[in-house]
Amino acid sequence: MDNINKNKRMTGLGRGLGALLQDSEKVNTPRANARQSSQEGIGTMNEIELDRIEANPYQPRTKFDQEALMELADSIRVQGIIQPITVRQLAVDQYQLISGERRLQASRSIGMARIPAYIRTANDQQMLEMALIENIQRENLNSIEIALSYQRLILECNLKQEELGVRVGKNRTTVNNYIRLLKLPPVIQAALRDNKISMGHARAIITINSDQSQLKIFNKIIEEGWSVRKVEEEVRKLGMMSNQPSETVKKPTINQEIKSLQFQLSSYFGAKVSVKSDTEHKGEIKIPFASQDELKRILETLKFEVKT
Repeated sequence: MDNINKNKRMTGLGRGLGALLQDSEKVNTPRANARQSSQEGIGTMNEIELDRIEANPYQPRTKFDQEALMELADSIRVQGIIQPITVRQLAVDQYQLISGERRLQASRSIGMARIPAYIRTANDQQMLEMALIENIQRENLNSIEIALSYQRLILECNLKQEELGVRVGKNRTTVNNYIRLLKLPPVIQAALRDNKISMGHARAIITINSDQSQLKIFNKIIEEGWSVRKVEEEVRKLGMMSNQPSETVKKPTINQEIKSLQFQLSSYFGAKVSVKSDTEHKGEIKIPFASQDELKRILETLKFEVKT
């Protein structure tokens, strides 16, 4: 029986937003059952008053290109709504947007009273999943927005990478490559988001283990305009260097330590200081002076007052 149920669930995967919308028809939640008598229009397309439609609380996209919205509004004014929006019914004559935020905003901006909409049944998790998948399928998303949407689908919708890949039409490797971008330092993520570097640059940088080295390569990209190929070459060089056996750092010998101390003391006193030590760390320090003035200076350095 478990296998049969599993097969039924899996048949909806791979068809993206359309599959979710179809599967959502079969979902019955307590809230949905309470409204059953007022949902004769479920699964149909209707003209709905814009004032009756609430925003999608799970909409992952918070900023919209205003110029693009104006262009869409002009198109709707001339051509009308070509693709209906999708909503779920909350109560009698009360709806909540599932997908079509830009069409809804553009329609409101030109004063439309009603808009064609498909009415679906969806629980909260499906609302989030459908909003995220619709968002991912947009052409103008940057790599970081896609990565964040993938991450939300995995964490909030309890999807595995394989399941997510099938739903968005990508293989697991592609999904993983996007999610790995979120491990980059924030400044590199911001540059990728703002199109200052490409996905190719980021994929090369992410293979470097050290944040410091990642930032060093990133700065070269920005300052010197390194190409993706140049970055890949530098990353390979770093990899070869890291694979070389590191030289063992020799512990300074007693003689080296004494020489170092002798040099520091000579610099401090402004005189040729002599330091001697044996293997048992016994020895002496000599500070020679050639005149009374030089002696006075050495004593002043030692902050030693001569009592008379």
